[in-house]
Amino acid sequence: MTAYKFPFAASAAVLATVLAAGPVSADDQNTCGDETPCVLDNGEYYIHLPENRDESAPLGAIFYLHGHRGKAVNAIRNTGFQQMADDLGVAFVAVQGVNGTWSFPTAPRNLRDEPVFFDTVLSDLEDRFNVDRDKTMLSGFSSGGFMTWYVACEDSGKFSGYAPIAGAFWEPLPDNCPAENPYLFHVHGTSDTVVPLAGRWLGGGKWKQGDVFESFDVWRRQNGLADAQPEKLTDGNLECERWAPEGGLFELCLHDGGHSIEAKWIKRAWTELGEIKGWDRKT
Repeated sequence: MTAYKFPFAASAAVLATVLAAGPVSADDQNTCGDETPCVLDNGEYYIHLPENRDESAPLGAIFYLHGHRGKAVNAIRNTGFQQMADDLGVAFVAVQGVNGTWSFPTAPRNLRDEPVFFDTVLSDLEDRFNVDRDKTMLSGFSSGGFMTWYVACEDSGKFSGYAPIAGAFWEPLPDNCPAENPYLFHVHGTSDTVVPLAGRWLGGGKWKQGDVFESFDVWRRQNGLADAQPEKLTDGNLECERWAPEGGLFELCLHDGGHSIEAKWIKRAWTELGEIKGWDRKT
């Protein structure tokens, strides 16, 4: 195993320049929302705002990263995600990957500095929609789940929590994660053949998805939890194991299905995170 940084890791000066440029204001483009994208210099995102929101109050937000070759607009059209946002009283933000892909450190291609772009989206959300940057959660499915794991590993403070689904590290796995422990809620199907729990080779043996259990071991080892017995719990169709290091949480929840995602899993993660953080919520 080895240590990885994002391939486009920006210097402080570069990041400051990007953020200083500021978001695209409402005066610079038509109002965005739902199926109308919010267009930034290096990408775009879609947003569904909860019904009956108090526009004077800061808003929490769930970021969602689609799977390989996916389209963010399809996520924003998903009525399950819309209902989840309405129930929780949060914004649902579907970010679009470049050519439907995500540039995590071990990805076949690297087309954008994703952490810098996510910072730009966060700034735009704060200015345009009054989103509270301290009340956000990053979730992603499949390839978006891979991306979520790497952000949690390299800069866990970027979001308040993480809810990857069906995607972990790729080989070679990092030796350790330099960031503080994240609050991470992972869901995976035991019958998943697209992203199996044990991982699989891609591209004729050029790349390999990592083993989910070994991915968790990266955090467990560096927190002295390699031999620790997890707390076990059942929630609906999920069988979960949880480790609670100082200043974070690692949870692995399995279901007996395949490569799939359900809004209720993301909703559950937000609810659990809110209880940890002490957030008020509508449900």
